[in-house]
Amino acid sequence: MNVDKQRPVAIGCDHAAVALKQGLIEDLKAEGYELFDFGTFTSESVDYPDIGREVAEAVASGRFDRGILICGTGIGITITANKVKGIRAGVCSEPYSAKMARAHNDANIIGMGARVVGPGLALEIAKAFLETEFEGGVRHQRRVDKINALDN
Repeated sequence: MNVDKQRPVAIGCDHAAVALKQGLIEDLKAEGYELFDFGTFTSESVDYPDIGREVAEAVASGRFDRGILICGTGIGITITANKVKGIRAGVCSEPYSAKMARAHNDANIIGMGARVVGPGLALEIAKAFLETEFEGGVRHQRRVDKINALDN
């Protein structure tokens, strides 16, 4: 199912990604999305696991359907998110991976790298993620069920 544009999307970043996150929030709001910003809000150094965990827990709790995380590479913050039960997060550096993360893996969070993608590409990636439905079906659902079983 596509994200309900009236239901907020959780977003967060570390200090390396503040500018990209702010621009992405503005661009997505212009597209009609509502976002809840978990920070950080300045370039003062923070630990990305703190932000990644907070966003992931908010998505896992059901407060948000989807989340977007950004750090320098997207890798550390995404690894962190995947440690939270119920999260299926993938690092995406182009729109095709974001689309497939949703369509085949039912990903509920994507990570991006502010040192990897620029503002225009970040918007394309986010929109691909937010606008793609999980295909479901026996094949994809069976695989997602196996991923989810690892939480236990």
